[in-house]
Amino acid sequence: MDKDIKEILVSREQIDARVKELAAEISRDYKGKCVFFIGVLKGCFLFLSDLLKEVKVETNVDFMMVSSYSGTQSSGVVRTLLDLKQSIEGKHVIIVEDIVDSGLTMNYMLKNLATRNPKSLEICTLLNKPSCRKIKVPIKYAGFEIPEKFVVGYGLDYNELYRNLPYIGVLKESAINKG
Repeated sequence: MDKDIKEILVSREQIDARVKELAAEISRDYKGKCVFFIGVLKGCFLFLSDLLKEVKVETNVDFMMVSSYSGTQSSGVVRTLLDLKQSIEGKHVIIVEDIVDSGLTMNYMLKNLATRNPKSLEICTLLNKPSCRKIKVPIKYAGFEIPEKFVVGYGLDYNELYRNLPYIGVLKESAINKG
């Protein structure tokens, strides 16, 4: 898989350090409270797992699966494929996402979840790609700002491959073309 990577944007060591910093911020902001984390599948699973290990307040976790992607392109239409199993009414909620680029998925999720009456609702994303933003969304916790490149690794995929890379990398054109 490494042979398909053109460049590494964020190393494993950088990810580890930033996840600890984000967890410390969340722990400080929610001291004495229980945080309800909503992981956005599939891409968030490694990030959420590592983040939870470092958060020092009570937590609850559930998952949603929403999709607007096909290959490397956003379709612009967001669909809920898996919804929450638990109520978030009256809870402090943090949506944990792998990457926010166009903002369409996150805007959809914010509107959808706000109707369920959480006490608070925030976004935590590993990667922020503001150059691709079509809709502005309020990101409280962001790991790394990255340029407009298609990335894989640490949970992010291309056609369900490369999620297990321990870093964030950019695929070679040859890898995209063969996919």
